[in-house]
Amino acid sequence: MMSGGPARTAPDGRLVENIVHFARALRKAGVKLGTAQVETAIRALEAAGFTRRVDFYYVLRATMVTRADDLQIFHQVFAMFWRDPQFLESMLHMLSPKLREDKPPSPKPAAHRRAADAMGDMPERNPRDLPERQELERDALLSWSDNAVLRRMDFEQMSSAELAEAQSAIRRLTLPVPPVLTRRMRPDPHGARPDPRATLRAALRRGGEIGRIARRSTLRRPPDLVAICDISGSMSVYSRLLLRFLHALAHAPGRQWGRVSAFTFGTHLTNVTRALRQADPDLALAAIGAEADDWQGGTRIGEAIGRFNKDWSRRVLGQNAVVLLITDGLERGDPAQLAAQMQRLSLSARRLIWLNPLLRFDGFQPRAAGVRAMLPHVSSLHACHSLDSLSALSDALTEPGLRDRLLHQV
Repeated sequence: MMSGGPARTAPDGRLVENIVHFARALRKAGVKLGTAQVETAIRALEAAGFTRRVDFYYVLRATMVTRADDLQIFHQVFAMFWRDPQFLESMLHMLSPKLREDKPPSPKPAAHRRAADAMGDMPERNPRDLPERQELERDALLSWSDNAVLRRMDFEQMSSAELAEAQSAIRRLTLPVPPVLTRRMRPDPHGARPDPRATLRAALRRGGEIGRIARRSTLRRPPDLVAICDISGSMSVYSRLLLRFLHALAHAPGRQWGRVSAFTFGTHLTNVTRALRQADPDLALAAIGAEADDWQGGTRIGEAIGRFNKDWSRRVLGQNAVVLLITDGLERGDPAQLAAQMQRLSLSARRLIWLNPLLRFDGFQPRAAGVRAMLPHVSSLHACHSLDSLSALSDALTEPGLRDRLLHQV
């Protein structure tokens, strides 16, 4: 006991055991957690002590979570693992009789399926180790065997296993595009235009005698694809899946697209094209994460597009390039600047296609200032929240999607 402070009591062995089980649940949910961190958590509880349930929550979070990406998963796993108030209360009473009825922070629903999936994979503990009133209830998880259900499911609501299956399915997705006419010509015996130079060169080899008229036709080639992807906090799950989709397009057999370039933005613009060229999608995503240091930050769409227009537009928007702008349009900057930069971008691209995950809501309306500023300058607007929506993107090259209908509401 330290004078002038809360009681410092060594954690009970049963509580230590449950903390170890809790760490296993976090690992199952995808949180990177080592044995040293678990030991640190136990020592922190012994050293700090606590009199409220919220202290228990923050001590574990401070010692077990090292990445902002894992906060939501930690919220969910904590709420599910310690959701029995009598069980947690009895554990805390072992450490302090001054327990107050404070509740831990409300978990966010985004990682609920992944947390539930991790809890469902946990091994059963011996019921003799815990009193009957302390036994944890487990949620019954729905196992979807029908691929049609998975294809319609929102990426944000998928469990860890479903996300892994979705990633595997994304590798097989294609986005066919018809080749575009260029100014270059190619030899073609059935071409519509005569080729005087080739005809004269052939005649010189025959002493000036013209045997036949060489012909040529206009060269067709796949258009280039440029993706500008929002990686702010509201787009975290979708941007990761869509970057995998871009990787699949960049490495698709048959050369459906020409050059594929990719840029990410949150608070600033980052060129991740080189990282996207790696053959392994996991290594490519890891390299992108290392280069883009503004994951899950704020959103400055106007500044990012302005930087793209100034530094990269002339380099990557040649040959009738198609631009995929992936963002929810929730701009924090000046809408007038965003509208001006969007207009400039639309004039530089063959088609400017906006992919917005907010279109998963049936009642979506262009009320946000950023959405209203962007909408008039895009060729089409489409959803990107599920496998079905990604499969339907081939229509985005020829159809306006929801753009025309929403324009009437602006």
